[in-house]
Amino acid sequence: MTEVVRLTLVSHAMTDAMAAGRFPTDEALNSLGHRQIDATTELGEADAAFCGPEKRTRQTAELLGLQAAVEPRLSDLDCGRWRGDVLGRLRPDDLAIWLTDPTRAPHGGETVVELIGRVRDWMGSLTERRGRLVAVTHPAVVRAAVLTALDAPPKSFWRIDIEPASRTVLHYRGHAWTLRSGR
Repeated sequence: MTEVVRLTLVSHAMTDAMAAGRFPTDEALNSLGHRQIDATTELGEADAAFCGPEKRTRQTAELLGLQAAVEPRLSDLDCGRWRGDVLGRLRPDDLAIWLTDPTRAPHGGETVVELIGRVRDWMGSLTERRGRLVAVTHPAVVRAAVLTALDAPPKSFWRIDIEPASRTVLHYRGHAWTLRSGR
């Protein structure tokens, strides 16, 4: 029988930056975020749990009752000098470049292609494992994981919507990752 890894990716809950359309800093969950986690169903038993290093992911993991190990490769997309800025204040040309060319980072941070590579590397490190894994992370990291599982092009990154406190399940069955739909 082929060993199976079941990876449940949980997007962190709502923050004030998300609600205001600002690029994140290292903020905590807001009151809505706390309610979102309270309203979630059980994740079930996990053989291992991970989370990004930011406060919002650690807090989400704690509220879910997870003893999550901090994994730096699950950190959010580094938006460089745009951290804390409101989307509407950016130069339209810079925003257009960022949203259409995954190899460019007009903010001076990480490109989408670099993020996908980082997430692909982390997912590759899980393929020798087996069992149920949970990772609490960011919408950008979940998008990158979905693209990796589907072997989809980086230009598809912005076409995937990941809601706060949502779950995305991936399986690894000895040769490839698959995306699983369900509850």
